Amino acid sequence: MKLLLTSQGITNRALSTALKKLVRGKIRTAFIPTAANEAAGDKRWLVEHYNDFIKLGTLDIVDISAIDKREWLPRLKKANVICMGGGNTAYLIAKVRESGLDKELPSLLKTRIYVGISAGSIITGGSIASSGAYIFSADPNSAPSGLSYVDFYVRSHYKEKEHPEFNDRKLAAAAKRLNGDMYALDDNSGLLYINGKVKVISEGKWRLFRFKNKFMEFRKPVP
Repeated sequence: MKLLLTSQGITNRALSTALKKLVRGKIRTAFIPTAANEAAGDKRWLVEHYNDFIKLGTLDIVDISAIDKREWLPRLKKANVICMGGGNTAYLIAKVRESGLDKELPSLLKTRIYVGISAGSIITGGSIASSGAYIFSADPNSAPSGLSYVDFYVRSHYKEKEHPEFNDRKLAAAAKRLNGDMYALDDNSGLLYINGKVKVISEGKWRLFRFKNKFMEFRKPVP
């Protein structure tokens, strides 16, 4: 299984290059925007995500909550990249299960690349405890389970101005209550996960909070 887990999508050359190397050909993306259905306010960020993939190749927008499996499954099969967009994480994982996509993804991802953006990255863990709705709660481990593709948590929008709550102090405290390592990624960072091995792709800042709050911090890009 090959995953590219990001905070804000394909925002820079390093992330773009990583995806191109994974695909090795024309990129045909099926973008699942379902999580954005439950996110209020200006959707400029969603349009920017679409445009980033249009620059890379072709784009099909496939909302699994709006159409039947008989329609969305053939369209996902035509793609070589399946991108799970950002928004409301709990809503997203609920719709992934309700639609039956969780049952289809393991087979689809044998020959396709999964790209996660924020909520789409968070749901690949064992639970969605690192999502905004749960990470600062008294018991984040009561959160709904995720897809269990990776054995760590992802926390997007690390140190971004629009999300001041995701700072070192608050995340360090939250990490003490999580049952596993957590990667905090800013909007210029991502994780390349291939068959159990993790590599950070970054032109920004990221932090790895180790289990029991032992952490490492990195500020320079990783090639």
